[in-house]
Amino acid sequence: MIYWKLFLAFFRIGIFGYGGGPTMVPLFYTECVKKYKWVSEEDFTDNLAMANALPGPIATKLAAYIGYRVKGWMGALVANCAVVLPTVLAMIALLQVIYQWKDAPGIYGMIQAIQPVIAVMTAVLTWEFLQKGWQGSKNKSGAAAALLLSVVALLFFDLHPGIVVGIALIFSFGYATWAVRKQRSGGEGEGEA
Repeated sequence: MIYWKLFLAFFRIGIFGYGGGPTMVPLFYTECVKKYKWVSEEDFTDNLAMANALPGPIATKLAAYIGYRVKGWMGALVANCAVVLPTVLAMIALLQVIYQWKDAPGIYGMIQAIQPVIAVMTAVLTWEFLQKGWQGSKNKSGAAAALLLSVVALLFFDLHPGIVVGIALIFSFGYATWAVRKQRSGGEGEGEA
């Protein structure tokens, strides 16, 4: 029964995730956190960040992770197949139709009309993650500085997002390592007194 639920949840994500990975993230959140409660909000946020840092499509990485959490390797396989299957079927069935009718006003209008919906879904999810990150941050000025530097690097220096993520990971690792060492050395000093 759990495999069937996994298949249906990820198949729905695959069907309604028009536009690729970023548009699928809110669907993953709704199915896996809100509806089935397979992962907590914190786990989802952490693993979304990790999935964004790794190469490859985000949908398959999230499906594999959540499927694995629910039912091991077989769950990961079922979730991945289910999330990819709608795309494969749609490509096979509709590719010829799209090529024949791609210049038709109705098809062109439909494609143009969906773009604002994708932008709004992405903006809402970004805002929710920004709020959660801000609330969970112990160092508000550091979080604000990281956000500002990221925006400047992306918009003004036209740095590739992968490079920005890599730099953020390196600095985060360095800061976390420094903070843990500082905490340990402070704790040892207190024990000796």
